[in-house]
Amino acid sequence: MKKLIECVPNFSEGRDMAVIRQITDEIERIDGVKLLDVDPGATTNRTVVTFVGEPDAVCEAAFAAVRKAQELIDMRQHKGDHPRFGATDVCPLVPISGVTMDETAEYARKLAERIGRELSIPVYCYENAATEEKRRNLANCREGEYEALPERLVSPDWRPDFGPAEFTESVARSGAVAVGARDFLIAVNFNLNTTSTRRANAIAFDVREKGRPLRTGNPITGKPVIDENGEPVMVPGTLKGTKAIGWFIDEYGIAQVSMNITNLSDTPLHVAFDEVSEKARIRGIRVTGLEIVGLVPKAAIIDAGKYYLTKQQRSLGITEAEIIKIAIRSMGLDDLKPFNPDEKIIEYVLAAGDAPKRLVDMTCADFADETASESPAPGGGSISAYLGALGAALAAMVANLSSHKAGWDDRWQEFSDQAVKAQRIKDELLALVDEDTDSFNRVMAAFGLPKNTPEEKAARSAAIQEATKYATEVPFRTMRRTFDAFEVIRYVAEHGNPNSVTDAGVGALCARSAVMGAFLNVKINAAGLKDQAFVDEILQQGSEIERRAIAAEAEIMQIVNAKIG
Repeated sequence: MKKLIECVPNFSEGRDMAVIRQITDEIERIDGVKLLDVDPGATTNRTVVTFVGEPDAVCEAAFAAVRKAQELIDMRQHKGDHPRFGATDVCPLVPISGVTMDETAEYARKLAERIGRELSIPVYCYENAATEEKRRNLANCREGEYEALPERLVSPDWRPDFGPAEFTESVARSGAVAVGARDFLIAVNFNLNTTSTRRANAIAFDVREKGRPLRTGNPITGKPVIDENGEPVMVPGTLKGTKAIGWFIDEYGIAQVSMNITNLSDTPLHVAFDEVSEKARIRGIRVTGLEIVGLVPKAAIIDAGKYYLTKQQRSLGITEAEIIKIAIRSMGLDDLKPFNPDEKIIEYVLAAGDAPKRLVDMTCADFADETASESPAPGGGSISAYLGALGAALAAMVANLSSHKAGWDDRWQEFSDQAVKAQRIKDELLALVDEDTDSFNRVMAAFGLPKNTPEEKAARSAAIQEATKYATEVPFRTMRRTFDAFEVIRYVAEHGNPNSVTDAGVGALCARSAVMGAFLNVKINAAGLKDQAFVDEILQQGSEIERRAIAAEAEIMQIVNAKIG
């Protein structure tokens, strides 16, 4: 697995796009790094940048960006609503794939050491890269912000981990930077229908894990209660793994609760939204929407969409795109500006421009034209997979219509479960449309290998056998997955909305044809294989699946014809 880490530096400039562009140019200059998102904020005077790549390349890009920010941003002139103490305020590394948190923390420490040594910027390591427990919390490292640096840098307890421990002329300009390693964090702002920062703060204290100080007498103005160690006693908030403050945003003219969700397992996005909404309601305030800063994992949005569909007693067996639309509408993600999933969901951004053109992304007409062309692919195998997908899609449609049928409200979960099954089968068969064509292309590539020497002939023959075996297995997988669709088709034909029973019938006809068509491809490809044991086994299994598919189609059509008279 390729090693990938994400870097999300926050720069103390959110108004001058020329400065921001010069910083991001430094990132894009590094080979092996992909810039995913640039999110400036005028009121906070802060820009959140997201990029990803292999660890060494990411660390090189991060260093270049910190160096450019040091050159362009003068912290002596900086004003903004967000807590900050440096031109590059924070620079966290996040493991994405093929790399552990411990490895990511080591990369962070090496980056921190280089920044301190080569750029003479004070560096604090935080979260999983921290050198001591009290430095794990970013808020502790940044306490007092830029204005407190002259005293903190020389304090025995808060000397930087790397770089100068004094407030030099250079440090006065650059400030300090916090470099860390952390899990994926979602930065979100809850939009409020108020201009009151105090009330926004109150809501933030209600929900954030740290909570608010316990006070004697008046809960707002009373004297803080102190424990035996001289520390204030805190009343925890309701949301674990969250940090939050309230502020006023000039560019929107509203107050917001600004939150970092550091643990999505403890506090999913939709849970945070509902809880902040409830605490706001109690205070006579309404959350009008949610603003996501930077990028968000797809799972967080999908889970939110499914959550709100369930609350509405609506079927979950709809497309991923529709589930995302529900999440956007339910949480008001487009309240302040459009929310484009292709630009805000990390998996979509990573895939953009890298994925080859797929058959299933064509229009129906283009797919038909491509099939009808002189090229032998896509052929019967891809068409069989697509027929199977259409059969499953029809089953999902009938299940969804049944879930929403008037008078059947108590049965929505029953049909939602069937729709989810059908959608899953449909998606897997759609993937097989392209995989079948790819398998044919592998066979052609193997036949094109050189055969001038005995060694080349042997290698070519082995490659042909391997590719042909794969080309046999793909349509066999189409057979098996399509056969799974019969269970759902039969269920919705028998128990679903009677007005859609013929759609179930057409789904059964598609599924039977898909199984039989795929088996033809299994047989013709198997004929070229030398592994007779494999051939005998796959043909025996294929014949049995075909037999059962024909029987299942006949049974379903009896149900359908009986209902239509």
